[in-house]
Amino acid sequence: MLKVSAGSDDLSKEMLDLLDEVSSMSPKITLEKTSLSRTPSFSVNRLGEETGVIFAGIPMGHEFSSFILALLQVSGRAPKVDQKVIDQIKSINGDYHFESYISLSCHNCPEVVQSLNLLSILNPGITHTMIDGAVYKEEAESKNVQAVPSVFLNGEFFSGGRMTIEEILAKLGQAPDASELANKDPYDVLVVGGGPAGASAAIYAARKGIRTGIVAERFGGQVLDTLGIENFISVKHTEGPKLVASLEEHVKEYGIDVMKLQRAKRLEKKDYIELELESGAVLKTKAVILSTGARWRNVGVPGEEEFKNKGVAYCPHCDGPLFIGKDVAVIGGGNSGIEAAIDLAGIVKHVTVLEFMPELKADAVLQKRLYSLPNVTVLKNVQTKEITGTDRVNGITYVDRDTEEEKHIELQGVFVQIGLVPNTDWLGDTIERTRIGEIVVDSKGATNIPGVFAAGDCTNSPYKQIIISMGSGATAALGAFDYLIRN
Repeated sequence: MLKVSAGSDDLSKEMLDLLDEVSSMSPKITLEKTSLSRTPSFSVNRLGEETGVIFAGIPMGHEFSSFILALLQVSGRAPKVDQKVIDQIKSINGDYHFESYISLSCHNCPEVVQSLNLLSILNPGITHTMIDGAVYKEEAESKNVQAVPSVFLNGEFFSGGRMTIEEILAKLGQAPDASELANKDPYDVLVVGGGPAGASAAIYAARKGIRTGIVAERFGGQVLDTLGIENFISVKHTEGPKLVASLEEHVKEYGIDVMKLQRAKRLEKKDYIELELESGAVLKTKAVILSTGARWRNVGVPGEEEFKNKGVAYCPHCDGPLFIGKDVAVIGGGNSGIEAAIDLAGIVKHVTVLEFMPELKADAVLQKRLYSLPNVTVLKNVQTKEITGTDRVNGITYVDRDTEEEKHIELQGVFVQIGLVPNTDWLGDTIERTRIGEIVVDSKGATNIPGVFAAGDCTNSPYKQIIISMGSGATAALGAFDYLIRN
């Protein structure tokens, strides 16, 4: 049953049109008007039972899948999660009222919305309302929402950014038990990292019939934060979360032991190669493949950390709609930075691009498009000194490297787009790395330590691309198997 709270405004009429159309498709779907705390909004319920799943806004764009999944799961369709996760959800005691502020253009938001909806559907003590920040703009601003998704629990800020259902459960006190990991038998091949390189490596290893495991903080890595993918050969267009879902489904086909929410802490070669995790557990393996990927590089100036999700953002696709009609800056003149500036220029009042070098590094075609836009200013040969603000960003201070003159711009948002840094800090001096932290590998993916291999964006591979990461993952797995049969 769909219960809708609608007024006479245009958005309410649009919502009613959508729900009328949906309810007309099946006699099993009924629609009735009601009064909810927000108008327009609607809830998805079983007959005679409130599930606590509410959409405050029209769930189109990236959230249409969240609406369809809510319909299916409320009607009894089994969710595609492990039974252990279902049991964890059902065991939660207490009253938990979640609210998630999202934008319909955000490709990171649906996973959070769908996870919180599932918690509501499976546990009567939990409710969740998805709130479109563009519709309830004043409400979002009153709660200082400057990035999506932003999740509130019982009226207090809970977390921001993309979260898996396992991460949400961990924050609710349902974290994996480290003792379960400590008692695992040694692996033939253990893969550290669950991005394209890690998934590829694990599949290639498992296909050899050997005991294979994956340790990952979150499955999918950077690809989860990628919107459009148009250079994955044979697939004209896909999106990061969709590709990751396919990767995870493929991995599960081979019975690979996937250990999520686990961060590597230390690697040491003894009789076995030992991998110590932040949780304290130690996993043993005959060979290991490091595919820990990379992360967004921080500017490293005062204000960046303080104002993350309060005006400092890293994803223009996700957070751009929150800055409609405002002044923003983009730090970085490479392809990512200029693409972000072009994207933002279509919705914000003005974009200022700050580039450290004397010239932009982006492709000529992107620069041509950028300079054709009337609401963009490009500042070259400048160094960002500080991101300023009080409770949220209100400006940026930079230094002209030619004149050494310090200047300040008043604005409301800063998008950081200055490249990636490999996730290899935890290795210390154990493995040979380049000066910027990339793991040095040979043509078989082998490092300087026998039995230790590496693949993907954490290595010194000159090109950081999904398809190249997958190939290097396969190479490392074949190299590891060759090492095992010879030793």
